[in-house]
Amino acid sequence: MSLKLLWFVSSQSNLGFLHHGNRSLPCPNLLFQHRAGKGQNQRWKPHFCSLRTHVPGSEGLRRSKVKVTVMSTMAATSSAGEIAMSSEEKVYNVVLKQAALVNKQLRSPRVDVVVPGDLSLLNEAYDRCGEICAEYAKTFYLGTLLMTPERRRAIWAIYVWCRRTDELVDGPNAPHITPTALDRWEARLEDLFNGRPFDMLDAALANTVNKFPVNIQPFKDMIEGMRMDLRKSRYKNFDELYLYCYYVAGTVGLMSVPVMGIAPESLASTESVYNAALALGIANQLTNILRDVGEDAQRGRIYLPQDELAQEGLSDEDIFSGKVTDKWRNFMKKQIKRARMLFHEAEKGVKELNASSRWPVSASLMLYKQILDEIEANDYNNFTKRAYVSKAKKLIALPVAYVRSLVAPSTSRSSHRN
Repeated sequence: MSLKLLWFVSSQSNLGFLHHGNRSLPCPNLLFQHRAGKGQNQRWKPHFCSLRTHVPGSEGLRRSKVKVTVMSTMAATSSAGEIAMSSEEKVYNVVLKQAALVNKQLRSPRVDVVVPGDLSLLNEAYDRCGEICAEYAKTFYLGTLLMTPERRRAIWAIYVWCRRTDELVDGPNAPHITPTALDRWEARLEDLFNGRPFDMLDAALANTVNKFPVNIQPFKDMIEGMRMDLRKSRYKNFDELYLYCYYVAGTVGLMSVPVMGIAPESLASTESVYNAALALGIANQLTNILRDVGEDAQRGRIYLPQDELAQEGLSDEDIFSGKVTDKWRNFMKKQIKRARMLFHEAEKGVKELNASSRWPVSASLMLYKQILDEIEANDYNNFTKRAYVSKAKKLIALPVAYVRSLVAPSTSRSSHRN
């Protein structure tokens, strides 16, 4: 017998997973067992029910009645009769943990960061992080200049750590990186979270996590994404790809929101803002994947759901041959639609951020969305043509993003979620 766990999208939760602590809510209407004999069709219909949700110990995540709609199904089969947790559910547990940390503002006592020399060395470390951000993420860097100095420097420190982590598997030394090297990098991460930075760039991040309610788990998860890159070059379905996208990009949103801050006047739940940040990171990574299909294929990698390729009559050989066909266009249209849906979810959370943080996030979102437009303009040829946003379009996008960043946060708890 195959047990299917239904994925729900709630009108009061962007991700729609319904939990009680670390367990699924024990609502009999939420879990279905379906037996089907050979040759019988399995059909699921949209289902509605009311239930009460509450995450113990998380202030702001309040008990409420929720109308739930079944949007899709995820197969979860276990020979032991246990329910296998989907990638989205695993990620959502991290979201809940970070949201609770911010809501309660309870942080573990941290050892003061020990920096050789005086405060000028720490300032120098932050300045160096800013230089790296300006060199490799020019548009985003300009946006950070609108933030308060403390927030700006913290975002630079997070950006640099993420870049250094990514360079381990994508940089010039990538061929020599082993799982053991990533284990050492993770041990170094734990040291800096405990106030023992290894170098000046680590010192900037150690100081940042000492000031803001940042949880270590998203950082560890990003390193796990690097491990995945070392051992995996194919993804059976979107559930597997979703987890990879969370590891390498969705984590960035969870790292950044505690620093960027939620607007004091916002009445949106902390959880919903983190959900939006997560959606933005995953949408960005999906866009990267769709833009770089040809480049990844040259390295023997295919970051596309294998089952969805098969549904369109496509295989690895079609990717490696690099020919744009009607089958490929149909496949790409569906992938782009998925990415745009995630961008749409992300947009709902931007206006809930602290006013000084909205512009860089809004600009990044707009520019990444335009990459999808460029893929379409190239007739879905992402094998030999690289989709990019021209400087002229970037210049136009920046003031538009700024105007959008002026939109006030939601004034009611329901306005963000509906």
